[in-house]
Amino acid sequence: MNTIRNLAIIAHVDHGKTTLVDALFRQSGTFRDNQRIAERAMDSNELEKERGITILAKCTSILWEDNRLNIVDTPGHADFGGEVERILSMVDGVLVLVDASEGPMPQTKFVVAKALRQGLKPIVVINKADKPDARPYEVHEEVFDLFAALDANDEQLDFPTLYASAKEGWAIENLDDPKVDLAPLFKAIVKHVAVAEGDPDAPFSMLVTTLEADPYLGRILTGRIQSGTARMNMAVKALGREGNTLEQTRLTKLLAFRGLERLPIQEAVAGDIVAVAGFEKATVSDTICVPEVMEPLKSLPIDPPTLAMTFCVNDSPFAGKEGKKVTSRMIRDRLMAEAESNVSIKVSETQSTDAFEVAGRGELQLGVLIETMRREGFELAIGRPRVLFKKDEATGQLLEPIEEVQIDVDDEFTGIVVEKMGLRKGEMNDMRPSGGGKTRIVFIAPSRGLIGYQGEFLTDTRGTGVMSRLFHSYGAHKGPIGGRRNGALISNDTGQAVTYALGNLDDRGVMFITPGTAVYQGMIVGEHTRDNDLEVNVLKAKQLTNFRAAGKEEAVRLTPPRIFTLEQAIAYIEEDELVEVTPQSLRIRKALLDPNDRKRADRAEKK
Repeated sequence: MNTIRNLAIIAHVDHGKTTLVDALFRQSGTFRDNQRIAERAMDSNELEKERGITILAKCTSILWEDNRLNIVDTPGHADFGGEVERILSMVDGVLVLVDASEGPMPQTKFVVAKALRQGLKPIVVINKADKPDARPYEVHEEVFDLFAALDANDEQLDFPTLYASAKEGWAIENLDDPKVDLAPLFKAIVKHVAVAEGDPDAPFSMLVTTLEADPYLGRILTGRIQSGTARMNMAVKALGREGNTLEQTRLTKLLAFRGLERLPIQEAVAGDIVAVAGFEKATVSDTICVPEVMEPLKSLPIDPPTLAMTFCVNDSPFAGKEGKKVTSRMIRDRLMAEAESNVSIKVSETQSTDAFEVAGRGELQLGVLIETMRREGFELAIGRPRVLFKKDEATGQLLEPIEEVQIDVDDEFTGIVVEKMGLRKGEMNDMRPSGGGKTRIVFIAPSRGLIGYQGEFLTDTRGTGVMSRLFHSYGAHKGPIGGRRNGALISNDTGQAVTYALGNLDDRGVMFITPGTAVYQGMIVGEHTRDNDLEVNVLKAKQLTNFRAAGKEEAVRLTPPRIFTLEQAIAYIEEDELVEVTPQSLRIRKALLDPNDRKRADRAEKK
């Protein structure tokens, strides 16, 4: 029988996790030499391919010299930390991947801290060692310092290190060794990751770590078998976290991971990672077991959400023109299904039957959910993100989420970054040169002040800056933080925008629309140069007469409009504004479309 080893690959975003898994696939013989596979084959989700990031943790299995290696590719973004935490409970070892020039980054720290706390022993792979700006020895020292700062024990600090290039497909123990293939890495995994254990003769039990919906098999639950043997059609039950029986059923499908595929098998033993079908109520952190087992398996607590947005039914004049899924019932069912499979998202009802509050780990996580829903044909309106406050039970003091922000910028931009972070109540913790004319600055800043800063930061640093954020703690409320300084240009009518009208409004501010764009009353068409909102007519056409001017008539030259991405639009809006999201369009609008309703609301607020 093959020996089973379960390990996770953890790293900061873009340090090469998924590329390394591709290389392991090829060199283990999982793919035929002539088989065509996509680059970053593990990033199967459409959004993952577009953004070049891993959003969902995925399991795969590789056979190497009679050893079955179950490898989990995990997300690097802290927003998807809920995935990382659950995955680590399934594995016996971790491969910590670090970029040979960037060194350990905030998300490296985030995932490594979780792994060390669970007693997992790391293998460190310093990737991209072939880059011209690689500094492998210094990075090795930085990794050691990071482990020591995270209270790693002596065994964890005595970690094996390999230098590699996932792109070129080699790994070596010493930088002078010949760069041939990944065999040294395979050998290190077999040597340092413990064989998966579990009593095969004990009653069957497994802890559910991920959940997904399959159009043919229904709900599929994935987890590691802790004890016993799973067999097709055996009678099983699901236990909740408190030990209550949720349902009793049979294992209608037992699936194992083989390469990129999930294949049906007849039985699986303790230590293996499998997926099962046949359950209607069981979810993440529940225990699947035989009827005689009464105690649930211990599951990890998940870090709480720190950010919330309101998802409402789209009530604009253009509602239902582009999307098929527009009712509150459809939106509610979709959000509840998301909350069930993603434990770091919480959905709650509001006083309005047409609005729901969705809380998550960050703007990126919620932005991915909204983008996924719009591609599925949903239309919705999204409110401004807001942080979730807590009260200190002992003192009654208001606490807010604080983040550690690490910024790498060219030296010339350090002044503007320090100034902008100061305005957002960021406190500088560290500032040091990082080589190559760059500076690394670390701030502790409230999450509230960072909403919407990413776009501004890229503008300030001319696209060269790299900002990484990580949840730090809940801290004392930092007081008011200034928001957007400019007012909005609001359309006063419904129709199609005209070039002549947009040309006349050029000196009033920056436009968000182009000629021919369909607009409606209450829709925000631009940003005012001043701090007040202004209603404008973008439909006004030029008056035609029978007389021609003596001079040659000039064509209207328009300033290029500002076009928002979904995340930029959500970060831009104020409390009284919404982003209308449809499968084809993004529109920014006032929550109250009628100008008289807005005036009444203003008067009521001032009283």
